[in-house]
Amino acid sequence: MNVLMISPGFPVEQPFFTRGLARQGNQVIGLGDQHENDLPAMAKQSLAAYLQVPSFSDQQAIFKIVANAAKKVRIDRVECTWEPYMVLAAQLREILKLQGMSIEQTIPFRDKEKMKLVLDRNGIRTPRHESTQTKDGVRAAAHRIGYPICVKPIAGAGSADTYRVDSAVQLEEILPLLGHVQEVSVEEFIEADEYTFDTVCVDGEIKFFNICQYRPRPLLGRTHQWISQQTIALRDVDDPFYDSGRRMGQQVIQALGFQSGFTHMEWYRKADGEAVFGEIAARPPGANTVDLMNFANNFDIYSGWAESVTKGTFSLPITRKYNAGHIFKRAQGNGQIQHIDGLESLMADYGEHFCVVDLLPIGAQRRDWKQTLRSDGMIIARHPDFRTTCEILDQIGIRLQMYAG
Repeated sequence: MNVLMISPGFPVEQPFFTRGLARQGNQVIGLGDQHENDLPAMAKQSLAAYLQVPSFSDQQAIFKIVANAAKKVRIDRVECTWEPYMVLAAQLREILKLQGMSIEQTIPFRDKEKMKLVLDRNGIRTPRHESTQTKDGVRAAAHRIGYPICVKPIAGAGSADTYRVDSAVQLEEILPLLGHVQEVSVEEFIEADEYTFDTVCVDGEIKFFNICQYRPRPLLGRTHQWISQQTIALRDVDDPFYDSGRRMGQQVIQALGFQSGFTHMEWYRKADGEAVFGEIAARPPGANTVDLMNFANNFDIYSGWAESVTKGTFSLPITRKYNAGHIFKRAQGNGQIQHIDGLESLMADYGEHFCVVDLLPIGAQRRDWKQTLRSDGMIIARHPDFRTTCEILDQIGIRLQMYAG
């Protein structure tokens, strides 16, 4: 099968999905705005051909380049696992008359308001919500919904440009920060723990699912620089504690008519056990969360995804041997990384449970913590016992310190 893969080299997970397609025996044609020589080695080695476009914002040029390529080489599928270009992938499928998600099917996964309206009609609990394009509209929606509220982009990803607002006074402080966002969703803020429900589906049937717990909620981690954000892929996903989330996740997949590939849903579990929908995307989670699934199961979900979308099967053995979690560290100070404390003692105490240690080296420029989820370093650890996994990650958060200056 000849598969057109949009953005095969960026962001950092993309080369693994590109390689997954090649490992399933497909001829992968990359479509990107990078020069081919600038692609990561893994992506370049996995491609049979590469189409460079002037810019992903120039849709007409992209349509022309792909149409011309399709006259020379048959294109059987168009795949995209990066949020900003999901609609572009759907447009190309319709132009080439290929199977896969259409524009109409894709829009509810990109527009949070349309998404929630579909789920409301299907009786799935969502936060009270409204969308608006004006400051006055935000004020009016906040008044109707009642504080606290959450204000976020209609087509956002992650927790970027997302704010909890507790009062009208605080809202006036937030509004100037949203001037670049064309349309926002104003929602009831749900006081609860936050989880994911990630799936790989084939023809609408869930073949693999994963539940992650966020420690703490990402919105809180985005707000305070000192927080070391954790995400844990859970081993005991069949525990009755998660029943409400599993059921809701399955209902959401059915209500939105998702067919084949990855989905990433976020949901809240209130103290009384009620599950409340957060949002869903028709793509894998970012920020190395897919790697957590691999370390929890000792498999290659990148290849499993590729099998699901190109062969209509999912044959990976699901073992769930471990809880696997990552923690992102932020350096103190500004400028270049000067020194790192605590790593040696952590390696001595917990090194056997570490899967990945990826910290910025001494001399590297620290990253803008408001612009990246990965911050200045990441450690992935795993353990069969959930409490022990949390203890390891917490000790990393306390004892590992990075300093910039």
